[in-house]
Amino acid sequence: MQIPSLDPNVAARKGFRESEERVKRFWKAVHVAPAEGGWAVLLDGRMPKTPSHAPLIVPTGAAARMLSYEWADQGEFLEPATMPATRLASTAIDRVSQAREAVADEIAAYAGSDLLCYLAEDPSSLVERQAREWAPWRAWAAAELGVHLEPAEGIVHRPQDPAAVARVRELALRLDDFALTGLAMAVPLLGSAVLGFALQRAADGADALFDASRLDEAFQEERWGVDAENAERTAARREEARLLARWFAALG
Repeated sequence: MQIPSLDPNVAARKGFRESEERVKRFWKAVHVAPAEGGWAVLLDGRMPKTPSHAPLIVPTGAAARMLSYEWADQGEFLEPATMPATRLASTAIDRVSQAREAVADEIAAYAGSDLLCYLAEDPSSLVERQAREWAPWRAWAAAELGVHLEPAEGIVHRPQDPAAVARVRELALRLDDFALTGLAMAVPLLGSAVLGFALQRAADGADALFDASRLDEAFQEERWGVDAENAERTAARREEARLLARWFAALG
């Protein structure tokens, strides 16, 4: 899902801006305070801004605290790569707020080919594992989201009921910009609109949902082993799922 995130070379004394230069830390104290329309991080009493120069204001105090920890943890130089919650907030304010319909379309498209609906034909041990771990989530989607998705064996695309896809889009558009941004990141990470909503609604823990999303991959690893590069990539993706779970919890 192509939702632009915060430029990796950003920051300025008055907020974030594009720059190829490393920016030295310019603040000492980090605080969280109410602001018009929500909560803000204050750096020596000054509010940072997004790359588009909008006030960096989030809906809840808990979300603002997530951002404040990232600012407080910076060392001598600002390292935007270590500030994922700040990037989420900036993306919500600058980009997703201006493209909600398109973002919801992308999320709905995942429901049309949801990971949980493509079942293996063999071996039997994988078939059984998918049935055990994925069928309950399809049932959850039907009961909790009103989204009925039909599974199919094999990799041939099976169109889903347009009403189910439309329902996913509707649910996405009900979210505010900040939750919608998190969902837009969670769905492609997990390969599933259902698992993305489950993460957003805290229907299960991040680790369990991430494990469900990579069931096939884990099955292959058990048979053939794991290489170091893939293990590192998996660990990074797992941390992203955990971050998103914290983001949704902070939004309340």
